[in-house]
Amino acid sequence: MRTKDELLELREQAVALRRAGKSRREIKEILGVGNSTLNPALRDEPAPLWTLRPRAKDELRMQARELRASGRTYDEIAAELSVSKGSVSLWVRDIPRCGRLSYSEFRKRNAEGVARYWAAERPIREARLRAISDSAAAQIGELSERELLIAGAIAYWCEGTKSKPYRPRKDSVVFINSDPVLIRLFLRFLMVTGVTPERLICRVHIHESADVEGAQQFWRVMTGLPEDQFRAPTLKRHNPKTVRKNTGEDYRGCLIVSVRRSVDLYRRIEGWVSAATAATGSGSEPHVTRSAPGEGFEPSLTDPKSVVLPARRPGKVRSCPESLLGPG
Repeated sequence: MRTKDELLELREQAVALRRAGKSRREIKEILGVGNSTLNPALRDEPAPLWTLRPRAKDELRMQARELRASGRTYDEIAAELSVSKGSVSLWVRDIPRCGRLSYSEFRKRNAEGVARYWAAERPIREARLRAISDSAAAQIGELSERELLIAGAIAYWCEGTKSKPYRPRKDSVVFINSDPVLIRLFLRFLMVTGVTPERLICRVHIHESADVEGAQQFWRVMTGLPEDQFRAPTLKRHNPKTVRKNTGEDYRGCLIVSVRRSVDLYRRIEGWVSAATAATGSGSEPHVTRSAPGEGFEPSLTDPKSVVLPARRPGKVRSCPESLLGPG
């Protein structure tokens, strides 16, 4: 353990050797000390000039600082000097940018950046998603008549009219949709079931502010049905307060396709749907429901309340005045 005087003497020797141009390794060998002793001895003693070598990017650093002082952004400096934005930040982060971006300028630059990103990213994503769709379409291939029956029946049960327990039965086939692809699928389905085109009646349901005659012509061409099988269109009154998205030249309303003398067809569709949905269940006997799947809880008007209402949880029961209970 060296005394204080010995450490002072060691410091004087180390500083003298350092000023004489010796390296740290040479000083350690001459004095017989290690880094833990030499570091405190040479503290605050600047390194000789010969030990300072120029940095590879000192010139770029100076240019970056000059550009920053002139008001350029990190992105602009990085693009001009062909260096990374991280290097620019390390070099000029102590220099504040001249002037402050206004809110409108900030929004503009942000929008431009987003536009540049999606200009490069959107084609890549669209190509990837298109490849997924093409691969899925190849898995299906051409539909057989049996597959077309299943697909058409399920499409009808989702988009067609159905009998309900709370209204008189009206077992007729009526399909409504705004998508021409689904309308074509339903027409193919009807052809497979043996329905002739003469049994079809069509009606366009559309907003009164749209091109009604153009929509009529579009659906006539799409279905290939004559004009006398199209009834007068149903017009929905325009509400100026409603912000509608289904506007423009592509808006053609909905097409309602009704099949005349279709009671038997409706029951067949009901059976096909029952069989198709039962195949995904627990294997029990199919149960035909009179309402569309997923339409929510609709209590019966004839069953007692104990059947249609959920059981009360145990606990505190609210009392009810006898005057509200009525007789019995």
